Amino acid sequence: MALRRTTVMVDEDDLRAVKSAAQREGRPESELIREAFHLVALRAQRWAVDWDVPVLDLGHEVTAEGVDSIVADSICSP
Repeated sequence: MALRRTTVMVDEDDLRAVKSAAQREGRPESELIREAFHLVALRAQRWAVDWDVPVLDLGHEVTAEGVDSIVADSICSP
C-alpha cells in the first residue's frame, strides 16, 4: 500500500487523546490516525447495487416496545 503525506488540522484535545492512546497501546500516532482515516473512508463508501439482505418474517409485527419487553425479561430472568 502506497502512502501519501497530507496535512490535517485537528482539535488539540483530540490530538492529546491520540497521543495518549498511542503511548498506552505502544503504537505510532500515525498508525492510529491512518486507522481512523480508513474507518471514515469505509463509512463514506456507497455501493452501486442494493444488498440482498433476507427478510426475517416472525409472523407478527416487531415493535420497539416488544423488543424492550423481551430484553427486560431476559435481563431479569435468572
